[in-house]
Amino acid sequence: MILLQAQNITKNFGTKKLFSNVSFEIQDNSRIGLVGRNGVGKSTLMKIISDQESYNSGNIALKKDTNIGYLAQDSGLNSDNQIFAEMEKVFDYLKAQEKKMHALEEKLADPSTDDYDSILKQYDQLQNTFRQENGYGYQSEIRSVLKGFGFDEDVWQDKISTLSGGERSRLAMAKMLLEHHDILLLDEPTNHLDINTVEWLEGYLKNYRGALLIISHDQYFLDKVVTEIVEINQHSSTHYSGNYTFYLQEKKKNQAVAWKHYEEQQAEIKKTEEYIQKNIVRASTTKMAQSRRKKLEHMDVLDRPGSDQGSVHFSFDIDKESGNDVLLVKDAAIGYDDQIMSEPINLDVKKGERVGIIGPNGIGKSTFLKSILGKIPMIKGTAQFGANVTVGYYDQNLKGLDPTKDVLHELWNRYPRLDEQVIRKRLGAFLFSGDDVLKPVAGLSGGEKARLTLTVLSMENNNFLIMDEPTNHLDIDSKEVLEDALKSFAGTVLFVSHDRYLLNTLADRIVDIGSHGSKIYLGDYDYYLEKTTDQPVAEEKKVSTVSEKKVQYQQSKEQQKQERKLRRQVEDLEKQIAELEEKNSAIQAEMTKEENLTSYSKLADLQKELDENKAQQDKVEEEWTEKSIELEDFKNEE
Repeated sequence: MILLQAQNITKNFGTKKLFSNVSFEIQDNSRIGLVGRNGVGKSTLMKIISDQESYNSGNIALKKDTNIGYLAQDSGLNSDNQIFAEMEKVFDYLKAQEKKMHALEEKLADPSTDDYDSILKQYDQLQNTFRQENGYGYQSEIRSVLKGFGFDEDVWQDKISTLSGGERSRLAMAKMLLEHHDILLLDEPTNHLDINTVEWLEGYLKNYRGALLIISHDQYFLDKVVTEIVEINQHSSTHYSGNYTFYLQEKKKNQAVAWKHYEEQQAEIKKTEEYIQKNIVRASTTKMAQSRRKKLEHMDVLDRPGSDQGSVHFSFDIDKESGNDVLLVKDAAIGYDDQIMSEPINLDVKKGERVGIIGPNGIGKSTFLKSILGKIPMIKGTAQFGANVTVGYYDQNLKGLDPTKDVLHELWNRYPRLDEQVIRKRLGAFLFSGDDVLKPVAGLSGGEKARLTLTVLSMENNNFLIMDEPTNHLDIDSKEVLEDALKSFAGTVLFVSHDRYLLNTLADRIVDIGSHGSKIYLGDYDYYLEKTTDQPVAEEKKVSTVSEKKVQYQQSKEQQKQERKLRRQVEDLEKQIAELEEKNSAIQAEMTKEENLTSYSKLADLQKELDENKAQQDKVEEEWTEKSIELEDFKNEE
């Protein structure tokens, strides 16, 4: 059943077109991921759907009595109520029904009551409705959702006004889920969640009785939850029937087809123009040349394939190398107001390492980074940097920027001796161009502030990067560029993240921080999962045989491990294919240059290089096909 249908939605901000011709529909069981570059208007589209923002043209048809829940990015719940009492407010209508039922039960206690049969019928109807709407189970549902979001029973009586911003964001989402909307719009729901909570949320949303439209930079999350992708850009929208990995594969295929059609048409245009040039002046062929010119003039010329926006491109360089010993943390204790959250934490970071930090929300991971930097004193223990270590810090709250400056002067004031064009060029690499550099920092979106913070960090040339949730606020394309920049960085990286993809692709060590201190795993996130899910059987159970359920569980974990490995292989092969396609285009462009067209030897060399490159591409594509089939087989087995 179609709940909502959007047709050709266009949104402008003043004279600037944000997006246009966006069309899609939401069925009662839809699981849709909304993707597109930062700034293209994904959050604005959600506000339009939830009737919080107007649009310039198009049409949105909503089924009668359909209710929509919208959770904006970084929303927080503001209330003076206690946590559990605030969640109970969602079910006030059930409490009212329960009160009526109790009143009728009192009347039914006396069988001689007038209209006994009528009261009994009324009670039965009310009880049936109460049961269908989970009246006997809503408190259990509240408990389950609160625990899923990391709120243990001992804090349920705490006032919401005393909670942190991240805790209030989690509580806002918990309340939204309990409200059971027909259509649920979630904008970056995994922000402020630790990995365990993200995995719980994935399971909950899979079984959600309603439609979902989700914006997320978390590739694993999208793969687990959504079954459709809608990609929007400035000029149109495209629908893909699959999860995020499927979308990437199909988009790559579509781009390959688009390039083929474009190149074929360009070849036809070139051939036609050459014919016209040769034959327009000859009396015997003038009419044919004129006919072809007319045909060329009426040809619907294809645009060069590619995004309507640029891509972030940058690297992190270093001015000088550090010594081999970069950071040593001994017996550290972290917490708030002398209340210890975790101890002891021990960490020895060597040159060139990429160390990922994980742990539950509220344990103090961000506090730990700030304590290392001396911004917050440690309750116990020491942190010491090695020789020649220079530190660059990325704050997940993006507080290192000056809200009184514009984008240009945020960077220029730090490097006043540099020419303005040098500053503009660096900002352009992070998609700040033209008048964008004159935007006030205070008015930037979260994604723009993240890109500006990375711009500043890329100019500092430090050899040790300490980063707190660096992929928050970034779109997936920008996130991939950041991952590549960090992988090729010649220095050392220590980072806190709940992004499982980043932890898998970047970290060579995982530090798990809990209430009993730190535990180190010498591998990526997959290795951490393997070690933490295969714990030894309890001593008293060693003599018993392993149950069939346990065997199935272990097999499932092994399959998941293999599937993650295959997915990474497929993604790496896709990157290789894209690079080879770009190289093909570059070689073909070289072959059309005038100085090369007149040189047979140069053309022969280029043709040989092109043939070798295409042969390599065929080999990689064949391997990609094999791995993709294997990956699909794994999914079908699930």
